[in-house]
Amino acid sequence: MNSCKRPLSREDIPKEIPYSDDISILSTPLKIGAKKVPNRICYQPMEGCDGSLDGAPGDLTRRRYLRFAKGGAGLIWFEATAIVPEGRANRRQLYLTRENADSFSSLIRDIKETCIKENGYEPLIICQLTHSGRWSKPNGKSEPMIAYNKPIFEKDAPLPRESIVSDEYLDSLVEKYVESAKLCEEVGFDGVDVKACHGYLLSELLNAYLREGRHGGSYENRTRLFLDSVKAVKENTKEGFIIASRFNAFDGYPYPYGFGDSGTPGIPDLTEAKRLARDLKERGASLLNVTMGCPYTNHEVNRPTILAKEEMPYVSIKRMIDGARAVSEAAEGVAVVCSAISFLGAFAPNVAAEGISRGDFALAGFGRQTFSYPDLARDIVRGGEMKKSSLCLTCGKCTELMRAGKTPGCVIYDREIYTKLYAEMKK
Repeated sequence: MNSCKRPLSREDIPKEIPYSDDISILSTPLKIGAKKVPNRICYQPMEGCDGSLDGAPGDLTRRRYLRFAKGGAGLIWFEATAIVPEGRANRRQLYLTRENADSFSSLIRDIKETCIKENGYEPLIICQLTHSGRWSKPNGKSEPMIAYNKPIFEKDAPLPRESIVSDEYLDSLVEKYVESAKLCEEVGFDGVDVKACHGYLLSELLNAYLREGRHGGSYENRTRLFLDSVKAVKENTKEGFIIASRFNAFDGYPYPYGFGDSGTPGIPDLTEAKRLARDLKERGASLLNVTMGCPYTNHEVNRPTILAKEEMPYVSIKRMIDGARAVSEAAEGVAVVCSAISFLGAFAPNVAAEGISRGDFALAGFGRQTFSYPDLARDIVRGGEMKKSSLCLTCGKCTELMRAGKTPGCVIYDREIYTKLYAEMKK
């Protein structure tokens, strides 16, 4: 796998992509509900698969988040944290319980204190609540819990019918989301994300056109668990606690297997995504994080890399910006995070600043870039630019580690840990 790309120049950025030389807006605060985020930079939920077997943060988990805290992001979107044990994506995925709550509380306190000490302000921290559904591996092997059989994934080996979760099971998850959210509030998170992206359970339900019963078919049925969970979390947490969601506006698969399919490859129909954004706002969401596709199956839709073959990387970046703008317009007043700008390298702040200035979205989301460059927010806010020597090369090695069941991180720059892990994996 090629591990480098030519540094971008200003001329590489197509005129269709928003761009500004003035990036000062990224340093301005933003009110989200009753809380305030000190700058417009969001560190996206990047799962480390390095918790303890009981779901508590491990040593590498703490290391990662303290690096993020020093890095100065105004919003740290904490990684996927399971709401039930059977819904964990791996044996070391985080899982907040009453028994390990103190370890989460300690980490959140240290994140905030570190950021205050290093940067002079306290970040907002959102916990991503998840049920992995089709991607569940709670015991180290695949134990899928699916909304329906999906031939584009399963091909000639369809999963057995018992893998399809019942309506009764789905109904029971609303209470699990509430329990997890209340624990998150207790340990110090500023809000929670009811995750519905990248083919995980709530995301797969959004495209469950072929499922029968109360959670499939119509828009109302496909969004039932998602919207009911958001509403219940809002009603059972204190005023000011942020309700958020990172959700797929477009799956990139053809109907009837993908949410937002227009019938033309690569071109989304955002009609239902905009309706969903309005419905989320109505039920109490004040923060939305727009993404698309799935990093496991069609990463080029939302995560352009040097390896993308189906379309030019800028096509997916523009598609994401357009999606974020559509959601912002549909749910006016809700803060929207735009993803997928890491490929832009040193020019990501320029694109993000113009997008924010013209109202396309409110915050710039950085994902894999934070693995390679945890100090990026501080450099943008203090120095007005990103250092080219630390930029993510979009090589995909962090995802390779995750797909192999290892602990993901930046193989290129974070050599202390991840170069060795990658070498061991390749053996």
